[in-house]
Amino acid sequence: MDKPTKKIAVVGGGSWATANVKMLSDNPVDKEIFWWMRNEQAVEHIQKFGHNPNYISSVEIKLPKENISTNLDYIIRQADFVLLNVPAAFLKEALSGINPECLSGKKIISAIKGIVPEENQIVGEFLNQHCGIPFENFIVISGPCHAEEVALEKLSYLTIASRDISLAAEFASMISTRYIKTNVSDDIYGTEYGAVLKNVYAIAAGICHAVGYGDNFQSVLISNAIREMERFVDTVHPIDRDIKESAYLGDLMVTAYSQFSRNRTFGNMIGKGYTVRSAQLEMNMIAEGYYAVNCLHEVNKNFGVHMPICNAVYNILYQKRSPALEMKHLAEELS
Repeated sequence: MDKPTKKIAVVGGGSWATANVKMLSDNPVDKEIFWWMRNEQAVEHIQKFGHNPNYISSVEIKLPKENISTNLDYIIRQADFVLLNVPAAFLKEALSGINPECLSGKKIISAIKGIVPEENQIVGEFLNQHCGIPFENFIVISGPCHAEEVALEKLSYLTIASRDISLAAEFASMISTRYIKTNVSDDIYGTEYGAVLKNVYAIAAGICHAVGYGDNFQSVLISNAIREMERFVDTVHPIDRDIKESAYLGDLMVTAYSQFSRNRTFGNMIGKGYTVRSAQLEMNMIAEGYYAVNCLHEVNKNFGVHMPICNAVYNILYQKRSPALEMKHLAEELS
């Protein structure tokens, strides 16, 4: 007897959500894909022309028209797996009209690389406490992987993490392609916090570049960043992990150095004197690190981890300190 076709709902309309739809579509495992986004004009455009008009529009969307909708309740009800891919700052708003019972029994995947504001929780914690999602039904997607390179079908790597390794492996088999290689992990806390922290460090890298530091200092910044990440994740969730694995160090490096990194771009603009608002408007994308650094500042009040890079970015973005002076002080502290 044939197994029933798995149904996956992708929630979000940005570049990473579009890349996720492409990966799932290009994967040969039999499945049905549904896609929710808020923008009705974008939905109509995709239904008519088969391309997202706003993000990585070179990607061909191969879904049936009826599988793309602005009705989140309808999309989620169809699915066995729900892949969340909206900015963390807007996750509560996106789910506000959904009865938590609608998510009951479903496998929830987070491709969100941020912390839910106000609660100051990573996505797994938020879904567990506010939506009743068991950690055993929760999956995290981590990089290193940029949506733009997925669109170009350049070889990329994903880490799929879950407390249930067999569940992680099942989803990995549904998203891997000839250009996407996957690893599995049981470290949902480390991969989530690592994905959050690397965005903050990428902002720092962008600021440093803008105020005149070169590659030599950038290498010192990133070598200190991975140690800072290790201190934090080992304090928050102490398990045996190798911080040099691609889910941690690899994701940090590509986000800090890549031309496609929106957080590095955002930091570069801040270092050049843009206000946060003007940088966000010009980018037309969310730099998750902006929201994350404030949340991390609050979370770390409970742990007291030494985090000079995060503190410097927080001081620049939220305390309105001079980027040049703050980076000068940071440079004197790093080794």
